[in-house]
Amino acid sequence: MQHIDHYSRASKAAIVVQALLREGQTPPLARLPEDVQVRLTHEISNLRLVDRATMNAVVSEFIAELEGLGLAAPADMEGTLASVAQHLSPGAAARLRSEAAARVGSDPWAQIRQMKPDELAAPLSRESIEIAAVILSRLPVNRAAEALSRIPGERARRVALAFSRANHVSPLALHRIGQAIVRDYCAIEAPAFDRPPDQRVGAILNASTQRTRDTVLEGLGEDDPAFADQVRRAIFTYAHIPTRLYPQDVPKILRKIDPPDLATVIAATQGQETDDGATTAYLLANIPQRLGDTLREEAAAMDKPRRADVEKAMGVIVATLREAADQGEVNLMNTAPDDEA
Repeated sequence: MQHIDHYSRASKAAIVVQALLREGQTPPLARLPEDVQVRLTHEISNLRLVDRATMNAVVSEFIAELEGLGLAAPADMEGTLASVAQHLSPGAAARLRSEAAARVGSDPWAQIRQMKPDELAAPLSRESIEIAAVILSRLPVNRAAEALSRIPGERARRVALAFSRANHVSPLALHRIGQAIVRDYCAIEAPAFDRPPDQRVGAILNASTQRTRDTVLEGLGEDDPAFADQVRRAIFTYAHIPTRLYPQDVPKILRKIDPPDLATVIAATQGQETDDGATTAYLLANIPQRLGDTLREEAAAMDKPRRADVEKAMGVIVATLREAADQGEVNLMNTAPDDEA
């Protein structure tokens, strides 16, 4: 096929598309980025006459490439982002959206069509009636209907009336409108934190000593009682285990804990009429008797542990439980922990 080597890949694509059209096929050209559609159309117009041997050679080369294709990724950043965004961190996804919004030659409407109806409600409500009509005109019918239902009825009526004026928008103006919408409504910065404030404070207090936890919660209760209540519900301490961990999952968690840590907690809390004592009794009651007897013997042989060592060992148990829950190894009960006194 040496005689077709002087053709560029764009020219070969034009030959393949023209061959398909001649055979009555309808290649999905509208799915291509608009700048690619424009270039391809120019290439087709420049073909002039192509002899049959050349056409057959180009088509054969194209078919050979298709047969050797292992996978096909999206053709542009918009398509790639749409397919992988749910697997990225919020920060990475927001950064890529910002880059795509600023990229010269990108199709802004591809990004706008990826917006959810609730997200589309913002530009439809804030922009002019004519701009809102242009936005809806560029959306799939079902998506446009959902988005339209998110704005007040009177404005929705006015937007619908403006559809006739949207037909007179030039391609250049349409592109600029899309770029402005993407810049103002799509390039959203990622949230700085992946969890709400109460959960972040609760996680810190989970790893803190009892004294620190009580002091902070007392201060929060004085300054912001509502936030303090949210933090208390986010806290998960050793005392909360009986209300969160199913009995059948107790052995699975304790197998992950070093015996010295278990013995330390048992030595300090076994037999106590406290929440921590009740938790220790709950754990011992839901493991094999032989293992329970071994842990009790190790605890009885220990000197009285320091409070700091006990709290550290309790923290290890709680952290191990939370990690197992996050990884789906155990399911926690939905019962929210009671507020600490």
